[in-house]
Amino acid sequence: MNFYLETERLILRDLLESDVDGIFELDSDSLVHEYLGKKPISTIKEAEEVVGFIRDQYEKRGIGRFAAIEKSSGNFIGWSGLKFNTGDKETIGKKRDFYDIGYRLIPRFWNKGYATESALACLDFGFSNLELNKIVGAAETGNIASNKVLKRIGLKYVEQFLLDDEMINWYELKKEDHGKEMS
Repeated sequence: MNFYLETERLILRDLLESDVDGIFELDSDSLVHEYLGKKPISTIKEAEEVVGFIRDQYEKRGIGRFAAIEKSSGNFIGWSGLKFNTGDKETIGKKRDFYDIGYRLIPRFWNKGYATESALACLDFGFSNLELNKIVGAAETGNIASNKVLKRIGLKYVEQFLLDDEMINWYELKKEDHGKEMS
């Protein structure tokens, strides 16, 4: 896949094998994993597997998470993008067969508005280029920052449910409502 988007401060592009060190920095950080229900990775081999998994999504599903690069420095800051969740292994609660918006940033890039900026660009891409009718988002109730981003980019709270002993907030945005109001 040859994905490329620019925002004011970011470049969003295909995740490359050369991004493995950035993925390692991202996914080996316990702060990043606080609300993900997963343990941080501990080896470069695991980071290579993450990159391979995401690149495989490009091939099989035509979409996946994308590397987020800070324009001013050229630094890999994390990833952002859409993912098509389908099949029994990719459900969230009883939800299946949906496109979700996601973002994960290295902590030194938190609180700079990058999650919001990249997620808005990905929503625009999903509705305009992929012609999706609905994009969803999910976040643990305790993940205040992620819940704020989902609301800020226009997703609407739909429901809350228990998943693996954690309460999850579920949000949705329909194409016809995209861009109508940002909070």
